[in-house]
Amino acid sequence: MAVRIYQGHSHQLSCADVNVVIDVIRAFTFAHYAFIKGAEEILLAETINSALQTKEKNPTYMLAGEEKGLYIPGFDLDNSPASLLEANNMEGKILVQKTTNGVRAALHALNASHVFVTGFSNAKTTAQYIRQLVGKNADINIIASHPSGDEDLACAEYMKAIIEGEKGCSAFETVSRIREAEPAQKFFDDNRPEFKSADIALCVKELDTGFVMEVNQKNNLPRIVRVNV
Repeated sequence: MAVRIYQGHSHQLSCADVNVVIDVIRAFTFAHYAFIKGAEEILLAETINSALQTKEKNPTYMLAGEEKGLYIPGFDLDNSPASLLEANNMEGKILVQKTTNGVRAALHALNASHVFVTGFSNAKTTAQYIRQLVGKNADINIIASHPSGDEDLACAEYMKAIIEGEKGCSAFETVSRIREAEPAQKFFDDNRPEFKSADIALCVKELDTGFVMEVNQKNNLPRIVRVNV
């Protein structure tokens, strides 16, 4: 089994059995909680304009995401999992997500038989599912989507060890690295109220929710769907 880790959001990857894209702070933690709250699927938008155009054609869809970490005017939701938990019922909703790193990385990682996305909250479940899904000769890429932050890289190393069945970075150590990573620091800055410390608390909370998030490319429109395990 070949498991490789890449860091960044714009790699040109060769075909693989599995690509798994990580965005801990906050895209795929947000997505995880959206499914917990009952969302049906999450379409992946490369640009703000493409997201807005999708919403124009489908007024019931909800736009979610960020630009440079901040709320995008005209969107229904930002990228905050804490805010999402306070939002109205998401049951059956279709979301359109646009983010700086995670969504971009996922759209650059479609060249695989299976594509998964995750934050730390669902990393263990996803890694265990991949380990059961593939054979011993599988070719697996793990993409830590933040180009320089340690939070996604820590999560990638945590998942790699689980997939390979090796002892590696513990959950506790991974959480410490996430909290100490440079991209997390603005969430603890009282002078940056637009970033909520509650988001980091959710980003480092490991959950067992019984599903993974897989990217479905039906009709050439990449979307995250919930797959029960």
